Amino acid sequence: MQWIIFMLLLFISSMEMLTQNRWKKQASAGLLENCTGCVLCSEDNGCITCHHRLFLLIWRDGIRQYGMCVHTCPPGYFGVRGLEVNRCTKCRSPSCESCFSRDFCMKCKDKFYLYKGQCFRQCPPGTAAQPGSRECQETCEPGPWSEWSACTHESRTCGCKWGVETRVREVPEAAREEGTACPALLETRRCRMKKHCPGGEHRATG
Repeated sequence: MQWIIFMLLLFISSMEMLTQNRWKKQASAGLLENCTGCVLCSEDNGCITCHHRLFLLIWRDGIRQYGMCVHTCPPGYFGVRGLEVNRCTKCRSPSCESCFSRDFCMKCKDKFYLYKGQCFRQCPPGTAAQPGSRECQETCEPGPWSEWSACTHESRTCGCKWGVETRVREVPEAAREEGTACPALLETRRCRMKKHCPGGEHRATG
């Protein structure tokens, strides 16, 4: 009788061990799926260290911190390569979709406009929104007009009754670099010439 009880207990123990081994295999398989690309991996926290070509992405779920190895950092993050580990670092601005560094945005989320690495709901003064690129472009505000030039006709300042005079205004260097469309930068108008050419007659034309 004792022998039968012993065999029964041995059988139950074997079944429990088999069940535990099967559960461990399933858990290990699930862990391996979550640890793709990992060099070191924790069952509770996921990837700790990644292969040198990958980036370690860490996020929080409540009080839990979890890591994953990725080829490319997701929107809102940028990749920083280091000697020991490459990391995905979050952009500082929540309105930034992709950034070059923590504080320099390259693309903003919808309803925001990009200007000099920052995201704005409305473009700053002196700039205009570009709907296609969702960027703020500096508007062209030329400087003051110059004085009118001397009245000339075919590059001469004498010898004719009528000529043309011009004036110009300068464009800021930043506007030139941006290729911004500017208003008129040169104006001309008809003028009456009053000078006789030395040694010649004043030709009354026009």
